[in-house]
Amino acid sequence: MLALLASLAAVVALLPLVGVAAAALSGETAAIPARDILRYGATSAALAGLVAVLTGVVGSLAAWLVVMHRFPGRDIFAWALALPLAAPAFAVAYAYADLFDVAGGLRIWMRADLGFDLPFEMRTLPGAAFILSCAFYPYVYLAMRAAFVNQSAQALEAARALGCTPQQAFRRVALPLARPALAAGVALAVMETLADYGAVQFLSVQTLTTGVVRAWFVFGSLTSAAQFALPLLGAAALLLWIERWGRGGRGYENANARWRPLPVTSLRGGKAAAAAVFCFSLIGFGLLLPAGWLAFAFLDVTPDWPRLIQAGANSLTLATAGAVVTVALATGLALGSARVPHLARLASLGYATPGAVMAIGLLVPAAMVWRLAPGAAQGFGAGLILLVYAYAARLMAAALEPVDAGLSRVTPNMVHAARSLGRSEGGAAWTVQLPIARGALLTAGLVVFIDILKELPATLILRPFNFDTLAVIADNYARDERLANAGWPALLIVLIALPAVIWLTRKIAASRPGDPA
Repeated sequence: MLALLASLAAVVALLPLVGVAAAALSGETAAIPARDILRYGATSAALAGLVAVLTGVVGSLAAWLVVMHRFPGRDIFAWALALPLAAPAFAVAYAYADLFDVAGGLRIWMRADLGFDLPFEMRTLPGAAFILSCAFYPYVYLAMRAAFVNQSAQALEAARALGCTPQQAFRRVALPLARPALAAGVALAVMETLADYGAVQFLSVQTLTTGVVRAWFVFGSLTSAAQFALPLLGAAALLLWIERWGRGGRGYENANARWRPLPVTSLRGGKAAAAAVFCFSLIGFGLLLPAGWLAFAFLDVTPDWPRLIQAGANSLTLATAGAVVTVALATGLALGSARVPHLARLASLGYATPGAVMAIGLLVPAAMVWRLAPGAAQGFGAGLILLVYAYAARLMAAALEPVDAGLSRVTPNMVHAARSLGRSEGGAAWTVQLPIARGALLTAGLVVFIDILKELPATLILRPFNFDTLAVIADNYARDERLANAGWPALLIVLIALPAVIWLTRKIAASRPGDPA
């Protein structure tokens, strides 16, 4: 039974990807030339490279500071550095674009329409890379913080005994040992960069994801959209392999000495101030400044409360339904992964795949259902079902890790005892495994809930007519250059997501064995 559940969950995640490949290879004529796909792909690669470097540097440095040093505010920064995860990248883009307009016309640096006369949009890429790095550096920070906390104290002590300064010990010992975690964190940041639509579309940076949405909405070409999506699928597979390699590469240190207290350096004077300013700057650039500016900008704007309330209700409904369905599927996959171990890896490909690609992939089976049963794949209910399906297919892997961690607390003897008392395989899972892992299930649900609140491209493609979410309303206002109006739905997303992010980050900060805090 559990193997069947795991197989079903894997099929749910893989069906949209099969649909993308089928549409791209259908033989129909594409509406967009192949050279445009190459150009968009080159822009995506350049943007991903810049974000990888920026997030890798600032995320690693922030993690090293809070783990290995004491300075004012360090205990707060340990969990607060992950708070920018509550802010959608498009909200950060709106804030900085409007701020630079007011600050002296610097918006030409952030947003310039070059008409693709240059191989890369050099004047727009730096601004987009800065914004996405502010939004996504927490992925690297969390991965590197866990790696530094779990490192062997003896290795660092030996480096110091051999005459290394703290900076040399970081470069020669700590960073090489944490290299798998760095690769995993950077891979996650790059995945989110390639999946982003709202920020890059607003800043006129044409990536493969914007190409997918443009091919569908402007040209109405499923084939062109799928052909834009194919390179993203290849990149997703590569990034997923890097991320899995990073997770599998942890643990170079001596396991018997891993939990000894780490040698922590107390910073004083200018160094302590510099560390505090650096950490506060990351939180400021990623959350406080953009959220504060949006709040200031919309003070003079009267919101359309009925529309905002309806959109907020729609967002909460979708996020809740998507979280429940996704966690249920991830739990089935986790319970049955021992029987079919390769399915979990295949299902994880969805997390590395942008939401726009998932949406395009689902249009193919929906069209097949329409041909077999006209009207069955259309309508309000069908659109919501497809939308929740797209969320679950993409985010199942994000829920799978905390669910796996929670189920790992259940020993085989507990399951055997339940089976010996007459419980079936499913009954043992329901009465023993799931109650023990309920905290992990809540964590997984909150992770998915936050991601769905911020999701935009899949919602744009699959939502029923006149069914707006907060993200969709913000995008509509931004397209009309009404950034003050866009600030209301963007900030509502932050306010809804922030309590969940605070709870998760504090839980993560308090759950690391050996944490010097």
